[in-house]
Amino acid sequence: MASDDAPARKLRILILGGTGFTGPHQVRYALARGHKVTLFNRGREADIWGGQVEELIGDRNTGDLKALEGRTWDVCIDNPTTLPFWVRDAGRVLAGKVGQYIFISTISVYADTSKPGDESAPVLAYDGKDPMAETAATLAASQGPLYGQLKAVSEQEARRQFGDVATVIRPGLIVGPGDETDRFTYWPVRLARGGEVLAPGDGADPVQFIDARDLAEWTIRMAEQRAFGVFNATGPAHRLDMREMLAGVRAAVGSDARLVWVPTKFLDAQNVSAWSDLPVWVPGQGDTAGFAQRDIRRALAAGLTFRPLPMTSRDTLAWFRQQPEARQAKLKAGLAPDREAALLAAWKAKA
Repeated sequence: MASDDAPARKLRILILGGTGFTGPHQVRYALARGHKVTLFNRGREADIWGGQVEELIGDRNTGDLKALEGRTWDVCIDNPTTLPFWVRDAGRVLAGKVGQYIFISTISVYADTSKPGDESAPVLAYDGKDPMAETAATLAASQGPLYGQLKAVSEQEARRQFGDVATVIRPGLIVGPGDETDRFTYWPVRLARGGEVLAPGDGADPVQFIDARDLAEWTIRMAEQRAFGVFNATGPAHRLDMREMLAGVRAAVGSDARLVWVPTKFLDAQNVSAWSDLPVWVPGQGDTAGFAQRDIRRALAAGLTFRPLPMTSRDTLAWFRQQPEARQAKLKAGLAPDREAALLAAWKAKA
């Protein structure tokens, strides 16, 4: 959970984006701590702040950053950027105009996921023609590691544009209420439904993730501290495996579901995809052995804290149950009920 210590000074905070998953949590926390917040985005979302937040309109896709010109802020938090030219353009307007630039990156920048590592581990190299020519359309059409490559280039551009006042935060899987990907939500929803639940592997594979609220609040505290450098931001603070995670979620949502652990080798043979068909999980062996074992000691030393797993689980399920029926009818990640049933039947027949 977040620190309740009052900030030493009130900040003028510019948030690029601010209407997605983590942004509203940042705004809410910053306002509660007495900071002044400005949002810059395309203005496509309704104003939910009742005049408490200044809103500037522009479009980074077209290079329209005029609303930022001639202004200064204590800190800029760049939430949505994957495309390097967005960072370049922001730097052309804001370099020297902000006291700190916080770039939200991803642990997907790392080149080697076969072993654990800290922030000094090598990142992916861009293998395209021109990273500054990449767009949302080319990213959407890509296959493979382009997302991580472009985040890595964006980190480099952040340091080029903002120098020593750049802070790079590399989150792991971001979860919790408001997550439209369902990459964690699947588990509270599925376990709450009960019955036999297909669980991947033998339960010993490590997992890492972070509640969006913990990430958002810590980002604001990083601005208050003027903490610079690169930080892995995932959790929890202790090693967590899939068995412990699912047991914790099951208990939190009051489920009597029975977990059926199905070996990775069988899942591979059935073309069951880690991360998407069975969210949060990746095999703890081979090429992904280190994916969910990123070193977070720097972030912990800088004050990163975590909500308990039961709180994240219950809050996520409560949020999902408030969504429209059409949204609840089909999860965006995880196994569909009929496919899960077929896989369980096939495994029992083999076993």
